[in-house]
Amino acid sequence: MEGNIQKQYAGPTKRYVQYLEVSDDPALLSEYLKWHSEPYHWKEIRDGIREVGILEMEIYLIANRLVMIVDAPLDFDWQQAMNRLATLPRQAEWEAFVSKFQNCPADSRSDEKWKPMQRIFHLYE
Repeated sequence: MEGNIQKQYAGPTKRYVQYLEVSDDPALLSEYLKWHSEPYHWKEIRDGIREVGILEMEIYLIANRLVMIVDAPLDFDWQQAMNRLATLPRQAEWEAFVSKFQNCPADSRSDEKWKPMQRIFHLYE
């Protein structure tokens, strides 16, 4: 396993981990991956994610299951950020577009699709 290099920040951050299942149709899954790749992603969506204060967002895939990891500043307010994100340019259009891969209503917001995960272990001090 190769591993991924992580960004370093000047101070401590919060981390959020969320889960979502997507279609198990190979053609839809392949298209979903395409739209998340660097050449095809929507710049407005990436810019909006940063605009609401998210420092880093990563999505990992196994079969048709996604895990999203979000790093944010310590003073980050998740719900306030999601409320703002929903109002930014093209965000509603993006959510409607990807809903066909995510098996959810087209008018669902990001925070209505992704389910928060509970951390159950870390390398305790």
